[in-house]
Amino acid sequence: MFAIITIRSLTRIRAGVMRLALLFLSLIAVATVFAAADTKPPVPEFNRDIRPILVENCYACHGPDSAARKADLRLDVREDAIKADAFIPGDPDNSPLIDHIFADKMPPKKTGKTLTMQQKETLKRWIAAGAEYQPHWSFIAPKRVSRDAQPSQRSAWARTPIDDFVLGRLNAAKLKPAPEADRRTLARRLSLDLIGLPPEPDNVEKFVNDSSPDWYEKYVDQLMASPHWGEHRGRYWLDAARYADTHGIHFDNYREIWAYRDWVIKAFNDNMPFDRFTLEQLAGDLLPQPTLEQKIATGFNRCNITSNEGGAIDEEYLVLYTRDRTETASVVFLGLTTGCAVCHDHKLDPLSQREFYSLAAFFNNTTQKAMDGNIPNTPPVMNVPRVEDRPRWDVVNTEMTQVSTQLQQRRHAVRPEFDKWLKNPSADVLAAMVPTYRMSLHMPLNEGKVKAVRA
Repeated sequence: MFAIITIRSLTRIRAGVMRLALLFLSLIAVATVFAAADTKPPVPEFNRDIRPILVENCYACHGPDSAARKADLRLDVREDAIKADAFIPGDPDNSPLIDHIFADKMPPKKTGKTLTMQQKETLKRWIAAGAEYQPHWSFIAPKRVSRDAQPSQRSAWARTPIDDFVLGRLNAAKLKPAPEADRRTLARRLSLDLIGLPPEPDNVEKFVNDSSPDWYEKYVDQLMASPHWGEHRGRYWLDAARYADTHGIHFDNYREIWAYRDWVIKAFNDNMPFDRFTLEQLAGDLLPQPTLEQKIATGFNRCNITSNEGGAIDEEYLVLYTRDRTETASVVFLGLTTGCAVCHDHKLDPLSQREFYSLAAFFNNTTQKAMDGNIPNTPPVMNVPRVEDRPRWDVVNTEMTQVSTQLQQRRHAVRPEFDKWLKNPSADVLAAMVPTYRMSLHMPLNEGKVKAVRA
């Protein structure tokens, strides 16, 4: 479910990172287009021009908070604002909202807020254009902007579409691009960005003296082939997954969950497809015939803090664990701060309290107990052998299963014979069958008749 909702356009981790960067740059580009254009003011856009004005000056009294809302007027929802006759789309002259702000009745003086004339005119033009609303930008699918449509002046400096966006904004601000960095500086920047470590001197010299046309790309590929790439990128993921080597509170016992950390690092280094990266962490153990690695991946759901504090209530902590897993998965995979919906319908994101607990029901299906028992590794746990031992580990497990089956079959086969034999022998016969080799102490149960004999 999560993979379809959140990462349909992302196929691999590296591609996902780059496309997210392009999304943010695209948003900057939109501002660049209008800032650089010396033409008639464009139609105000809700997210870019209107929402900031309403959030700063109006939402405190006429926004999503029902407890603080005044005059039963809600301006953050278009249908509610129109129903309350706040404005008439296309007719600013007959819209009470425009009358109030131009008469300086709104926002009230006691709030300390003041609208500039430019902001007032912007609101008026927005209503004249139809007063269209937009969801938060994160819910709007990004659109590719044509490179030729950018207002930046073509130059040798702009080598990529991203350069066009940057150059357009620089031109609008009447700034010039900084000179290109020398290769030694680039080598250091690339190394710190991609693997989080300073570059090796020998690699820097090769980079500086490389005369091939793809000298830059070759160095990037070299860095991304390093195991440190996964360590560097993985540490950001592990922070979001609240990974830690201890329980987190009270006795803060050691937690042996480093196998999950290594799984994340390997996933980045292997460039695992993001949909698989998502699925295995959320429900790897529910896949058909899950592998050991897929079970390890579900450590994502076991990174929550745990407790064994004497005054803790089991049911309360089970709810807290479920809430933690729900909020973490929502932030990491959906990009939503769903925690607000724990207490009420979300005021900013389209998420109800009922939807939060419907999602939480999935994360409530766990066998983890409320109290961790003040022990290092809280059940349920799984033994994870070292990579070099896993072939033999699988063989031994198979052999143990076979031996266990054979023992069980033997028990059933000899049971009738044993039961028949058990009816015949006397106590003396049985006593004579007890092994005496290296016996340290013999204590018969017929007390008062035979003294204990020390061997």
